[in-house]
Amino acid sequence: MGKKRDQKEPAKTPVVLVVDDNRPNRELLQAYLEDVDCRAVPARDGLEALKIVAENPPDLILLDVMMPKMSGFEVCKKIKNDPRTTDIPVIMVTALNEFGDIGRGLDSGTDDFLSKPVNKLELLTRVRTMLKLKHLTDKMDRTLTYLREIERQAQMAKSDSL
Repeated sequence: MGKKRDQKEPAKTPVVLVVDDNRPNRELLQAYLEDVDCRAVPARDGLEALKIVAENPPDLILLDVMMPKMSGFEVCKKIKNDPRTTDIPVIMVTALNEFGDIGRGLDSGTDDFLSKPVNKLELLTRVRTMLKLKHLTDKMDRTLTYLREIERQAQMAKSDSL
């Protein structure tokens, strides 16, 4: 994330949800994320992840694929099919590398893949890129909302003057 911020925008530390049923994997990803300006939030499985996403949507999700209760594919599909969370970037972290698994990930809506064992530099690069993209997308959405409001007010003023 860049250091330069708009004066009107309060600085907000991005939140990265780290979802993995394997505690050492989760802790390793969280340790790697200490090199990024973000707050890592852990989740032990897909159900816990969906609860966290519903209560406080993160800026990015690192999502294990093979988990009990609910696979990463199912979690991603639920997130991407919900209009409130569809824009949250999801990076699937997986040991699966068959073409069919990649296809299932793409079908579920994932934005990117990382293979296990995770390469720290690759993880940090992709996380920084996704967080920057998310920040810019959010900023664009706020700008469009502002412009729509200005347009609405201009139309109201025009109709009042007629």
